[in-house]
Amino acid sequence: MAPKKLSAAHLKHLPTPKQPPATAGTTAPPSSPAYPTPLPTVSTSPPPTETQFLTFLKTHLRPPVTPQTLLHFLKHKLHYHPIFTHLDFHIFQWAATVDSFRHDHHSYEWMVRTLSVSDRFDALQSLLLQGIPSNPCPCSDGIFCCPRIEPIYRFALNSYSRVGRLDDALTAFEIMKKLIDGKPSVALYNILIHGFVKNGRHREALGLYDRLIKDRVKPDVFTFNILISGYCRNSNFGLALGLFKEMKVMGCEPNVVSFNTLIKGFFRDRKFKEGVAMAYEMIELGCKFTWVTCEILINGLCIERKVSEACDLLIDFAAKGVVPREFDCAVLVGSLCAEGNQGRALEVVEELWKKGNAPSLIACSTLLEGLRKTGNTENAIRFADHMLNREIIPDSVTFNCLIRDACDAGRTAEADRLRVLASGKGLLPDCVTYSSLVGGYTREGMRKEGERLVEEMLDAGFIPDILTYNRLMDGLHRHKRSGLSLGVWDC
Repeated sequence: MAPKKLSAAHLKHLPTPKQPPATAGTTAPPSSPAYPTPLPTVSTSPPPTETQFLTFLKTHLRPPVTPQTLLHFLKHKLHYHPIFTHLDFHIFQWAATVDSFRHDHHSYEWMVRTLSVSDRFDALQSLLLQGIPSNPCPCSDGIFCCPRIEPIYRFALNSYSRVGRLDDALTAFEIMKKLIDGKPSVALYNILIHGFVKNGRHREALGLYDRLIKDRVKPDVFTFNILISGYCRNSNFGLALGLFKEMKVMGCEPNVVSFNTLIKGFFRDRKFKEGVAMAYEMIELGCKFTWVTCEILINGLCIERKVSEACDLLIDFAAKGVVPREFDCAVLVGSLCAEGNQGRALEVVEELWKKGNAPSLIACSTLLEGLRKTGNTENAIRFADHMLNREIIPDSVTFNCLIRDACDAGRTAEADRLRVLASGKGLLPDCVTYSSLVGGYTREGMRKEGERLVEEMLDAGFIPDILTYNRLMDGLHRHKRSGLSLGVWDC
């Protein structure tokens, strides 16, 4: 049989692939394919010539063309070509016109995924509505359909939903229903429902839910969560709660996302009591909190300046043992410190620490800075010691400020002990650290301790010249309280 030639007019209009007729009981002999010419494109680079394109095809796609060789060519040769990569669908369509060639689900799936991720939705729609139905996969020649049809269409539906082409998604969904055996899975309905909800078309999402029930497909927890989210976005909390109850009636147990969605909806509508009550219902039902749950509750109250209620709620949750380890109380600590209530912030952090919920570095640094700025040096030193012993290392600026304040408060020995502890944890002292400590020892008349530090500074290279060294030593010996601190010198 002579190879089928493609005219220039056919190539410009991208003809629909056609399957050549076959006589029963016979198989068409393989023949050399007539290679196509590239389509005209708009590009800043010079257009490829027909000769270049044909040479590339003949080099990498040799007859006989099979689904396996075509897929290898598309994936590993054409896909990475800097000039011809956009012609992949053109080659894919041309291959369907070659005698004795049939696409299988591997080539269909790769092409659908490629068109989807590159946002070529017109070509994708052509393939889904015409290509696959008119040229089915060889494994669907029996009494059952190809098992990969639903996954192929599922990927396309996700892409349509992502860009808001929901009408195209519904059309493809209807075609897919005719190609598969039995009913579509609930995951496909969920993709479409989520797309409509995300694009503000809640009424159509509810219509799809009604179709799902009519088709006798059992909804799952994701279906209900999507619809509950849609109701909450529209401030229809009564309907959201009704759907939540229907969820239980239908034997579908709500998960943490279901509760988080309702709580967030209540907080968005400033119904804080209802949101907190929903959280306690979670505890009663044995549904574990996530860090998202705590952030919605605690951070939501802090944003509305209900900081005291947030403290009480978090401490109660900690006492019940439901606060997840991943939750960060930095927002609550920052809100308390902004109100000047550092003592309450210290109480919350220590309570969480006792329950095994270690605060983050940001929360600890915020609290440490708050204690220091309000002159609560004793608690600041104790908290810094607590941090260092639990491998929470503050930044050098915060640490040096604390050292300076401790020395100014006559607690130089405690500050020096913190320096040694921090050094063992990897936070090495710098010129500012030593300057504050030497100045503190000088003012307190502790000559030996000061001389030891000066020698350490000399060994570490923090004393630039003999003049600086002599001034430090003279200050220690004279016990002047005027502040012979290295901070006034150039380190």
